[in-house]
Amino acid sequence: MNAAPLRILFVCMGNICRSPTAEGVFRAQVAAAGLSERIVTDSAGTHGYHIGEPPDPRSIKAAAARGIDISDLRARMVRAEDFQRFDLVLAMDRQNQQALAELCATETPDRLRMFMDFAPDLKRREVPDPYYGGTEGFDHVLDLCDAAARGLLKDLRKKL
Repeated sequence: MNAAPLRILFVCMGNICRSPTAEGVFRAQVAAAGLSERIVTDSAGTHGYHIGEPPDPRSIKAAAARGIDISDLRARMVRAEDFQRFDLVLAMDRQNQQALAELCATETPDRLRMFMDFAPDLKRREVPDPYYGGTEGFDHVLDLCDAAARGLLKDLRKKL
């Protein structure tokens, strides 16, 4: 009998730039490692600005340039029950981590982490929001997500 898959949730503010990018990058790495049956991904936002919308077109384009398709993802708002459904809830920045901490049940605080903690060599805790900047910001987000996703996958392999 197979164990239940590990469930990972990526969270930013609106769920159209950083968290779908992180989900897409990680999902691609999981697939390349042959672990899609063992690790399940999702993303959400702490605010409901874009519920039901696809990722920002600039995020889709930047990811596609690296062979990653995130066009199937749709924004949703994080819910308190996500802390029961997911093994890890990964915040893109401190502001969203704080919003998530307020939602988090007292028995599940260990499930909330900063995504960039999985890339300690980069010596940064946050993935900056590229929404109000140019295309280079979306490429930078991809670079950060790639590094953190590699670290996350390495960490999860120990649990599998």
